[in-house]
Amino acid sequence: ILKRNEIRRKTVKEKKKKISLTTQIFAALILGCLCGVLMHYVVPSGYVKDTVFVNGIFYVIGNGFIRLMKMLVVPLVFCSLVCGSMAMGDTKSLGKIGVKALLFYLVTTALAISVALAVGHLINPGIGLDISGMEAVETSTAEAVSTADTILNIIPENPIAALATGEMLQVIVFALFVGILIAKLGERVDTVANFFSQFNDVMMEMTSTVMLAAPIGVFCLIAKTFSGIGFSAFLPLAKYMIGVLLALAIQCFGVYQILMKVLTGLNPMKFLKKFAPVMSFAFSTATSNATIPLSIETLDEKLGVSRKVSSFTIPLGATINMDGTAIMQGVAVVFAAQAYGIVLKPADYATVILTATLASVGTAGVPSVGLVTLSMVFASVGLPVEAIGLIMGIDRILDMSRTAVNITGDAVCTTIIAHQNKLLDRDIFNADLKKQN
Repeated sequence: ILKRNEIRRKTVKEKKKKISLTTQIFAALILGCLCGVLMHYVVPSGYVKDTVFVNGIFYVIGNGFIRLMKMLVVPLVFCSLVCGSMAMGDTKSLGKIGVKALLFYLVTTALAISVALAVGHLINPGIGLDISGMEAVETSTAEAVSTADTILNIIPENPIAALATGEMLQVIVFALFVGILIAKLGERVDTVANFFSQFNDVMMEMTSTVMLAAPIGVFCLIAKTFSGIGFSAFLPLAKYMIGVLLALAIQCFGVYQILMKVLTGLNPMKFLKKFAPVMSFAFSTATSNATIPLSIETLDEKLGVSRKVSSFTIPLGATINMDGTAIMQGVAVVFAAQAYGIVLKPADYATVILTATLASVGTAGVPSVGLVTLSMVFASVGLPVEAIGLIMGIDRILDMSRTAVNITGDAVCTTIIAHQNKLLDRDIFNADLKKQN
């Protein structure tokens, strides 16, 4: 009997240990949604609800967790890139990876906008909409940046300032220079090389430690978001929301997975299953930059992608690959044109595809930045910028969804490039997820 009791206790302990971080994040996501909806409809507005919980506990813990993740981004990306380029040592290989990643990101962004325009005309979100009965929100516009300035902005005038302000493209360029030169100098700079390698280990350990708080952070972020969004706010723009979400689903579960299967032969379902926690994390935080550490870690440990590739392509993708944002902009163009009775010609749609693709380059991976760059897209085809104010009220939930698509596109690109450069461990990719957890 004593032996049986001991066995039962061990079994219970093992089951408790098997509750992985993945499961905890998903559970926190669902519980946060339920808590937020209940607070919106059941709990009356007042000091306890608004001040103590929504703008107090949920706000502080949720945003505190995002700040912790953002705290890791710049030092982790910088050290990972230095170590990756240092280990690779070959500028030709880095150049090939960079060109492939850039082309992939630009092509998928153009595809995303095309999908969005097609879905927009299928759903017709702006037809029959009564604009007069809707409340517009004040919008901010983005200044157009020339192609020449966009290229020049990649080169840091002050690397320390770029690190301090989190200018990711500039950080990437500087880190690559440092890593390549360390590899070139060899034994003469062993001390510097060891410093970056060891500091990179420290940052990865710090990432794992911070991620232990992910379930609590995700719960608070989602609870705060849903406590402020009522279903009544969605009804006038239901067709617009459906259009955006449908286009996002086609891009994420159709376009990306077809590209992965065709270009690598890997099982897309295994990829989605293993990368799902990162997608849910991106959904809850609505910021691509905060997801960088978790993306790199998941690609390495669960999908077998070498950090030599992911440490370069993931930060690059978080900066220039905004497929989800491009999809929102495509559907928004159709919505605004139909709502205001403006007929767009095929040349206008070509302009939208080009403008939205270029607007995604250099866009910061922070919440709701897509609405700011949307003003550039509207201006390019003569649509009223005021139309953006109509969709701002419900943008938060869509922003969360498109961030999940953005980072999935980054990961698919990274996996494909790693496969092509023989830097993908297929045994790890195909391994059982339960054993990895």
